[in-house]
Amino acid sequence: MIRLSNICKSFNDQVVLDQLNLTVEPEKITVIIGQSGCGKSVLLKHMIALIRPDSGQVIVDGEDITSLDEKGLNQTRKKFGMLFQDAALFDSMTVGDNVAFPLREHTRLSEKDIEEVVFEKLKLVGLTESFHKMPSELSGGMRKRVGLARAIALDPKIILFDEPTTGLDPIMKDAIDGLIMKTQELTQATCVVISHDIDSAFKIANKLAMLSDGRIVESGTPEEFQASKNPVVVNFIKGHAETNNQN
Repeated sequence: MIRLSNICKSFNDQVVLDQLNLTVEPEKITVIIGQSGCGKSVLLKHMIALIRPDSGQVIVDGEDITSLDEKGLNQTRKKFGMLFQDAALFDSMTVGDNVAFPLREHTRLSEKDIEEVVFEKLKLVGLTESFHKMPSELSGGMRKRVGLARAIALDPKIILFDEPTTGLDPIMKDAIDGLIMKTQELTQATCVVISHDIDSAFKIANKLAMLSDGRIVESGTPEEFQASKNPVVVNFIKGHAETNNQN
């Protein structure tokens, strides 16, 4: 579904991605792990062309999106839903209007049909009773669930999650992990999750990929990661500070 080939990206003199290669399998959950500041979010934003590479290719559903103009990119982005780290809700809109926003922007559905879709998506994340609430009335976990409802409003083929459990207590982390798995199962979407939470990663991933020093240094199933002899992977899983040599 997504293939990144020899991706390079620098900001000023800092190399963030260095000849990076990664394949994301369709209809599965791929979790990209790595320590804070290693470039995971930069990598994720390349997949949806919010950031363009200095060199290399980003192939989405068979198309190289690095060569597309803005009109072409807008078409490709309709295949994506994205849950940002802070949910990125519109504070001036109700929960219902937040979820309805992409439907009003990108479809010609009637308001009645839009409302039905919004209730369907809010039901999936367990928040139908919050339809008329404002984001300021919600907890952090609830905001993320609304963000997910909005991300799947257009039934995207690909859903990107940027640190979905950051800042949440253990119970809410577990709930969000369960919701990601439930969403993938119901929608059969291709899901890419950025995380430095190894427990969450092992719980939800069909495939893991570890980013370090600008490259994917290991990829495989959770079982293969747990059996890995790669010292970078071993130190990260065990939480050893020796991996903090760069970031």
